[in-house]
Amino acid sequence: MRFRHPDGSTVHLAYCTNVHPAETLDGVLAQLRDHCEPVRRRLGRDRLGIGLWLARDAAHTLDTDPSALRTLRTALDRRGLEVVTLNGFPYDGFGTGEVKYRVYKPDWADPERLDHTTALARVLAGLLPDDVTEGSVSTLPLAWRTDLDEERGDKARTALRTLAERLDALEELTGRPVRVGLEPEPGCVVETTADALAPLAEIAHPRIGICVDTCHLATSFEDPHTALDALAEARVPVVKSQLSAALHAERPDLPAVREALAAFDEPRYLHQTRTVTATGSLTGTDDLAEALTTEALSRTAPWRAHFHVPLHATPAAPLTSTLPVLRAALTRLVGGPHPLTRHLEVETYTWQTLPPALRPRTRAQLADGIAAELALARDLLTGLGLRELP
Repeated sequence: MRFRHPDGSTVHLAYCTNVHPAETLDGVLAQLRDHCEPVRRRLGRDRLGIGLWLARDAAHTLDTDPSALRTLRTALDRRGLEVVTLNGFPYDGFGTGEVKYRVYKPDWADPERLDHTTALARVLAGLLPDDVTEGSVSTLPLAWRTDLDEERGDKARTALRTLAERLDALEELTGRPVRVGLEPEPGCVVETTADALAPLAEIAHPRIGICVDTCHLATSFEDPHTALDALAEARVPVVKSQLSAALHAERPDLPAVREALAAFDEPRYLHQTRTVTATGSLTGTDDLAEALTTEALSRTAPWRAHFHVPLHATPAAPLTSTLPVLRAALTRLVGGPHPLTRHLEVETYTWQTLPPALRPRTRAQLADGIAAELALARDLLTGLGLRELP
């Protein structure tokens, strides 16, 4: 979906396909047929943006086989879909089995991460619509916090500088610039937008910036206006933003609240949980289960859990979501005289790990839910003065 900002620029809205498990090109092509095109039809759109997640095997195939890339580009065009952004955070195995800490491997100290991200950038340059001049890729924020000592930290920063050089070369070759954004996430070396300022200042390259995920922003209790103002002052580019919402529990001291939270404790993904202490510092646990079964977190202040809940469906009381944080962030991102980013991506990958009563039971129900999220995001954008384009 495309929108015209009052300054005349085009803002793109997509939804991330990491909600649909696929490890190979055949799996990606099936996603387009079984999920993405039905979502487009529900929205009554001739064209729908999707933020592709390409696992390692699919990315390698597309990067090394020109005919495979042509096949994907043709399938996108035939089904009324377009791609301006890729989710390069998960490497493989994201949709099945236990993911937990595995999603942070390989990290930026490992050569595989650099090679994979380079391949994604090359693939994206070949998928961009003819009238779009810039692509974006989101990636993990260096590493999980315990996996980066000084030596590995040096390797990670060197890899990002090498990536910047490769992105420069890619633009010279194709004329299609691609930017990569570190995506701050609770528990990682770069947990908050503030944590991103130093490493990005050290790299100091316009091709490398930040991806602002509004669920992660909220989970870490960051004020969106303060965070985005600091990025602007430091001249850190917001490469893209993922529109998502976290779980919010206002009264974790109440047994009914903890019981409601327990329904979201599931075995596939990490659900980092955070609170703010009486002195104003952030404290947390690596997973929701730890918060619920230990005394690691104070129960006298609200908790937020890293669980991407559907944007349009507020959790039942006594829980709620951090949709207000998303609204505030979006106002700052695209509501001003010029957009801070032109790539927006709804990213709710947790549909099949919601409490059983909330899970979609059919493909049709999943498509309905994704379409409803995109409709909400569309309404937020038009409410900020952007005009939806055909």
